[in-house]
Amino acid sequence: MRNRVKLARMQAGYTQIELARKAGVTRQTISLIEKGEYNPSLRLCTDICHAVGQTLNDLFWEEGGGS
Repeated sequence: MRNRVKLARMQAGYTQIELARKAGVTRQTISLIEKGEYNPSLRLCTDICHAVGQTLNDLFWEEGGGS
């Protein structure tokens, strides 16, 4: 998850601060999401997706994560 969020942010040309403003959170929250140390709410996930022009599946779906 973290690598896809960071990659999408960078491809969109945003700094962590810019994405945080668009998503309505702090830069620290974006940093933690990118590191995989924060589990965002569905609402925050969709806000991030809208900001970077990606889908939930693109950014947050984990392939082969069966238990």
